[in-house]
Amino acid sequence: MNLVLILLGVIIFIVIATSKLKLHPFLTLLLATFIAALCFGLPLKDIAKTIGTGFGGILGYIGLVIVLGTIIGTILEKSGAAITMADSVIKLLGNRFPTLTMSIIGYMVSIPVFCDSGFVILNSLKQSMASRMKVSSVAMSVALATGLYATHTFVPPTPGPIAAAGNLGLEDSLGLVIGVGLVVAVVAALAGLLWANRFMKDEPEGEGAEELVHQAEEFEKVKAAYGKLPSALASFAPIFVPILLICIGSIAAFPSKPFGTGNVFALLHFLGQPLNALMIGLLLSLLLLKPENRMKEFSQRISEGLTSAAPILLITGAGGAFGAVIKATPIGDYLGTTLSALGIGIFMPFIVAAALKSAQGSSTVALVTTSAMVAPMLESIGLGSQMGHVLTVMAIGAGAMTVSHANDSFFWVVTQFSRMSVSQAYKAQTMATLVQGIVTIIFVWLLSLVLL
Repeated sequence: MNLVLILLGVIIFIVIATSKLKLHPFLTLLLATFIAALCFGLPLKDIAKTIGTGFGGILGYIGLVIVLGTIIGTILEKSGAAITMADSVIKLLGNRFPTLTMSIIGYMVSIPVFCDSGFVILNSLKQSMASRMKVSSVAMSVALATGLYATHTFVPPTPGPIAAAGNLGLEDSLGLVIGVGLVVAVVAALAGLLWANRFMKDEPEGEGAEELVHQAEEFEKVKAAYGKLPSALASFAPIFVPILLICIGSIAAFPSKPFGTGNVFALLHFLGQPLNALMIGLLLSLLLLKPENRMKEFSQRISEGLTSAAPILLITGAGGAFGAVIKATPIGDYLGTTLSALGIGIFMPFIVAAALKSAQGSSTVALVTTSAMVAPMLESIGLGSQMGHVLTVMAIGAGAMTVSHANDSFFWVVTQFSRMSVSQAYKAQTMATLVQGIVTIIFVWLLSLVLL
């Protein structure tokens, strides 16, 4: 029982330090790791080594993948490829289903681009469509936000799901995580879409709502500012080619060896390694840059991507260190046995992640911290198989979107750019993420009944 109280105390420290004291999540997790190691009674001579090994271990598996994925996302954002992707979806679906179109655009763009950036990039497009089709901009905003949020929490190469997969030992099975994540994210996006459609007759009530008319007019100017936009093929290739290669590589590694064990298998296995696949994606992203200034801009975008990736890498490494300390104590076995007796199974990582997300606001911190915490106890609660680990990533992802409110930067991006009042945003956006989280964990639970 003392072990549980110590763990609860450490979690409370993480929440207070990040939400009240405004400490950076990296420093918070690192301090929490030292506190946990001391309170759990790890030998003093082993603490530094355990923390260092855990920090370096997770980054050794997944660090470069996070860096490459972030750089690709930066290039897609800055080159106008995200606008091209959105235009392609609009051409495909037309004007018949405006909120569905917005949700699909968000779903696709947020695989490589952070959801905050994705919403900012697509805001003028969203407002232009809302005005042109005479649809509520509140409904369109929630549809876009929930579509972005869905893939942000479930589908690698977004850093949060990658870090969670790494903590759970799935670095060589990212293809499976991507495949399951894409399906689960569809359910999450549909749940958000249905909630968004409840607001089809509502208009923004926040300060500056009258400016939305001007925002709609701004879209063509925003689009023109990019100059000549990349083609659809060039825009989609840097993210979907690596995803396809990773998935094919995972299929090639199946025990049945569908591609045999010869040269074809060796090639597909090599190309399907996440690091190799994302290097190919990075090279393909070169085609998005203007020929006359390509290499200079490429270097600039790499620098920007590295700047964006740095805090994520540090948080991920600190999460790995925290997980290493947890694994070095008997708390995992104790909690696993206790929770197994309660029979909550797949709901346990969801509850922990949802509590952390709601309390401190960051989905990435919730994904990293929860995955590190629950990794040692999965075997004892019936989730020790490879698919059990994959579904645990999905359950943590569902918790990491429950809920987005005032302590989450994404909540304020959606609220301010959509000109919603705070109370209106709670009803529309916050409740949408609650619905997404609950619907998704129920779907993940149903999957667990079939697949485990």
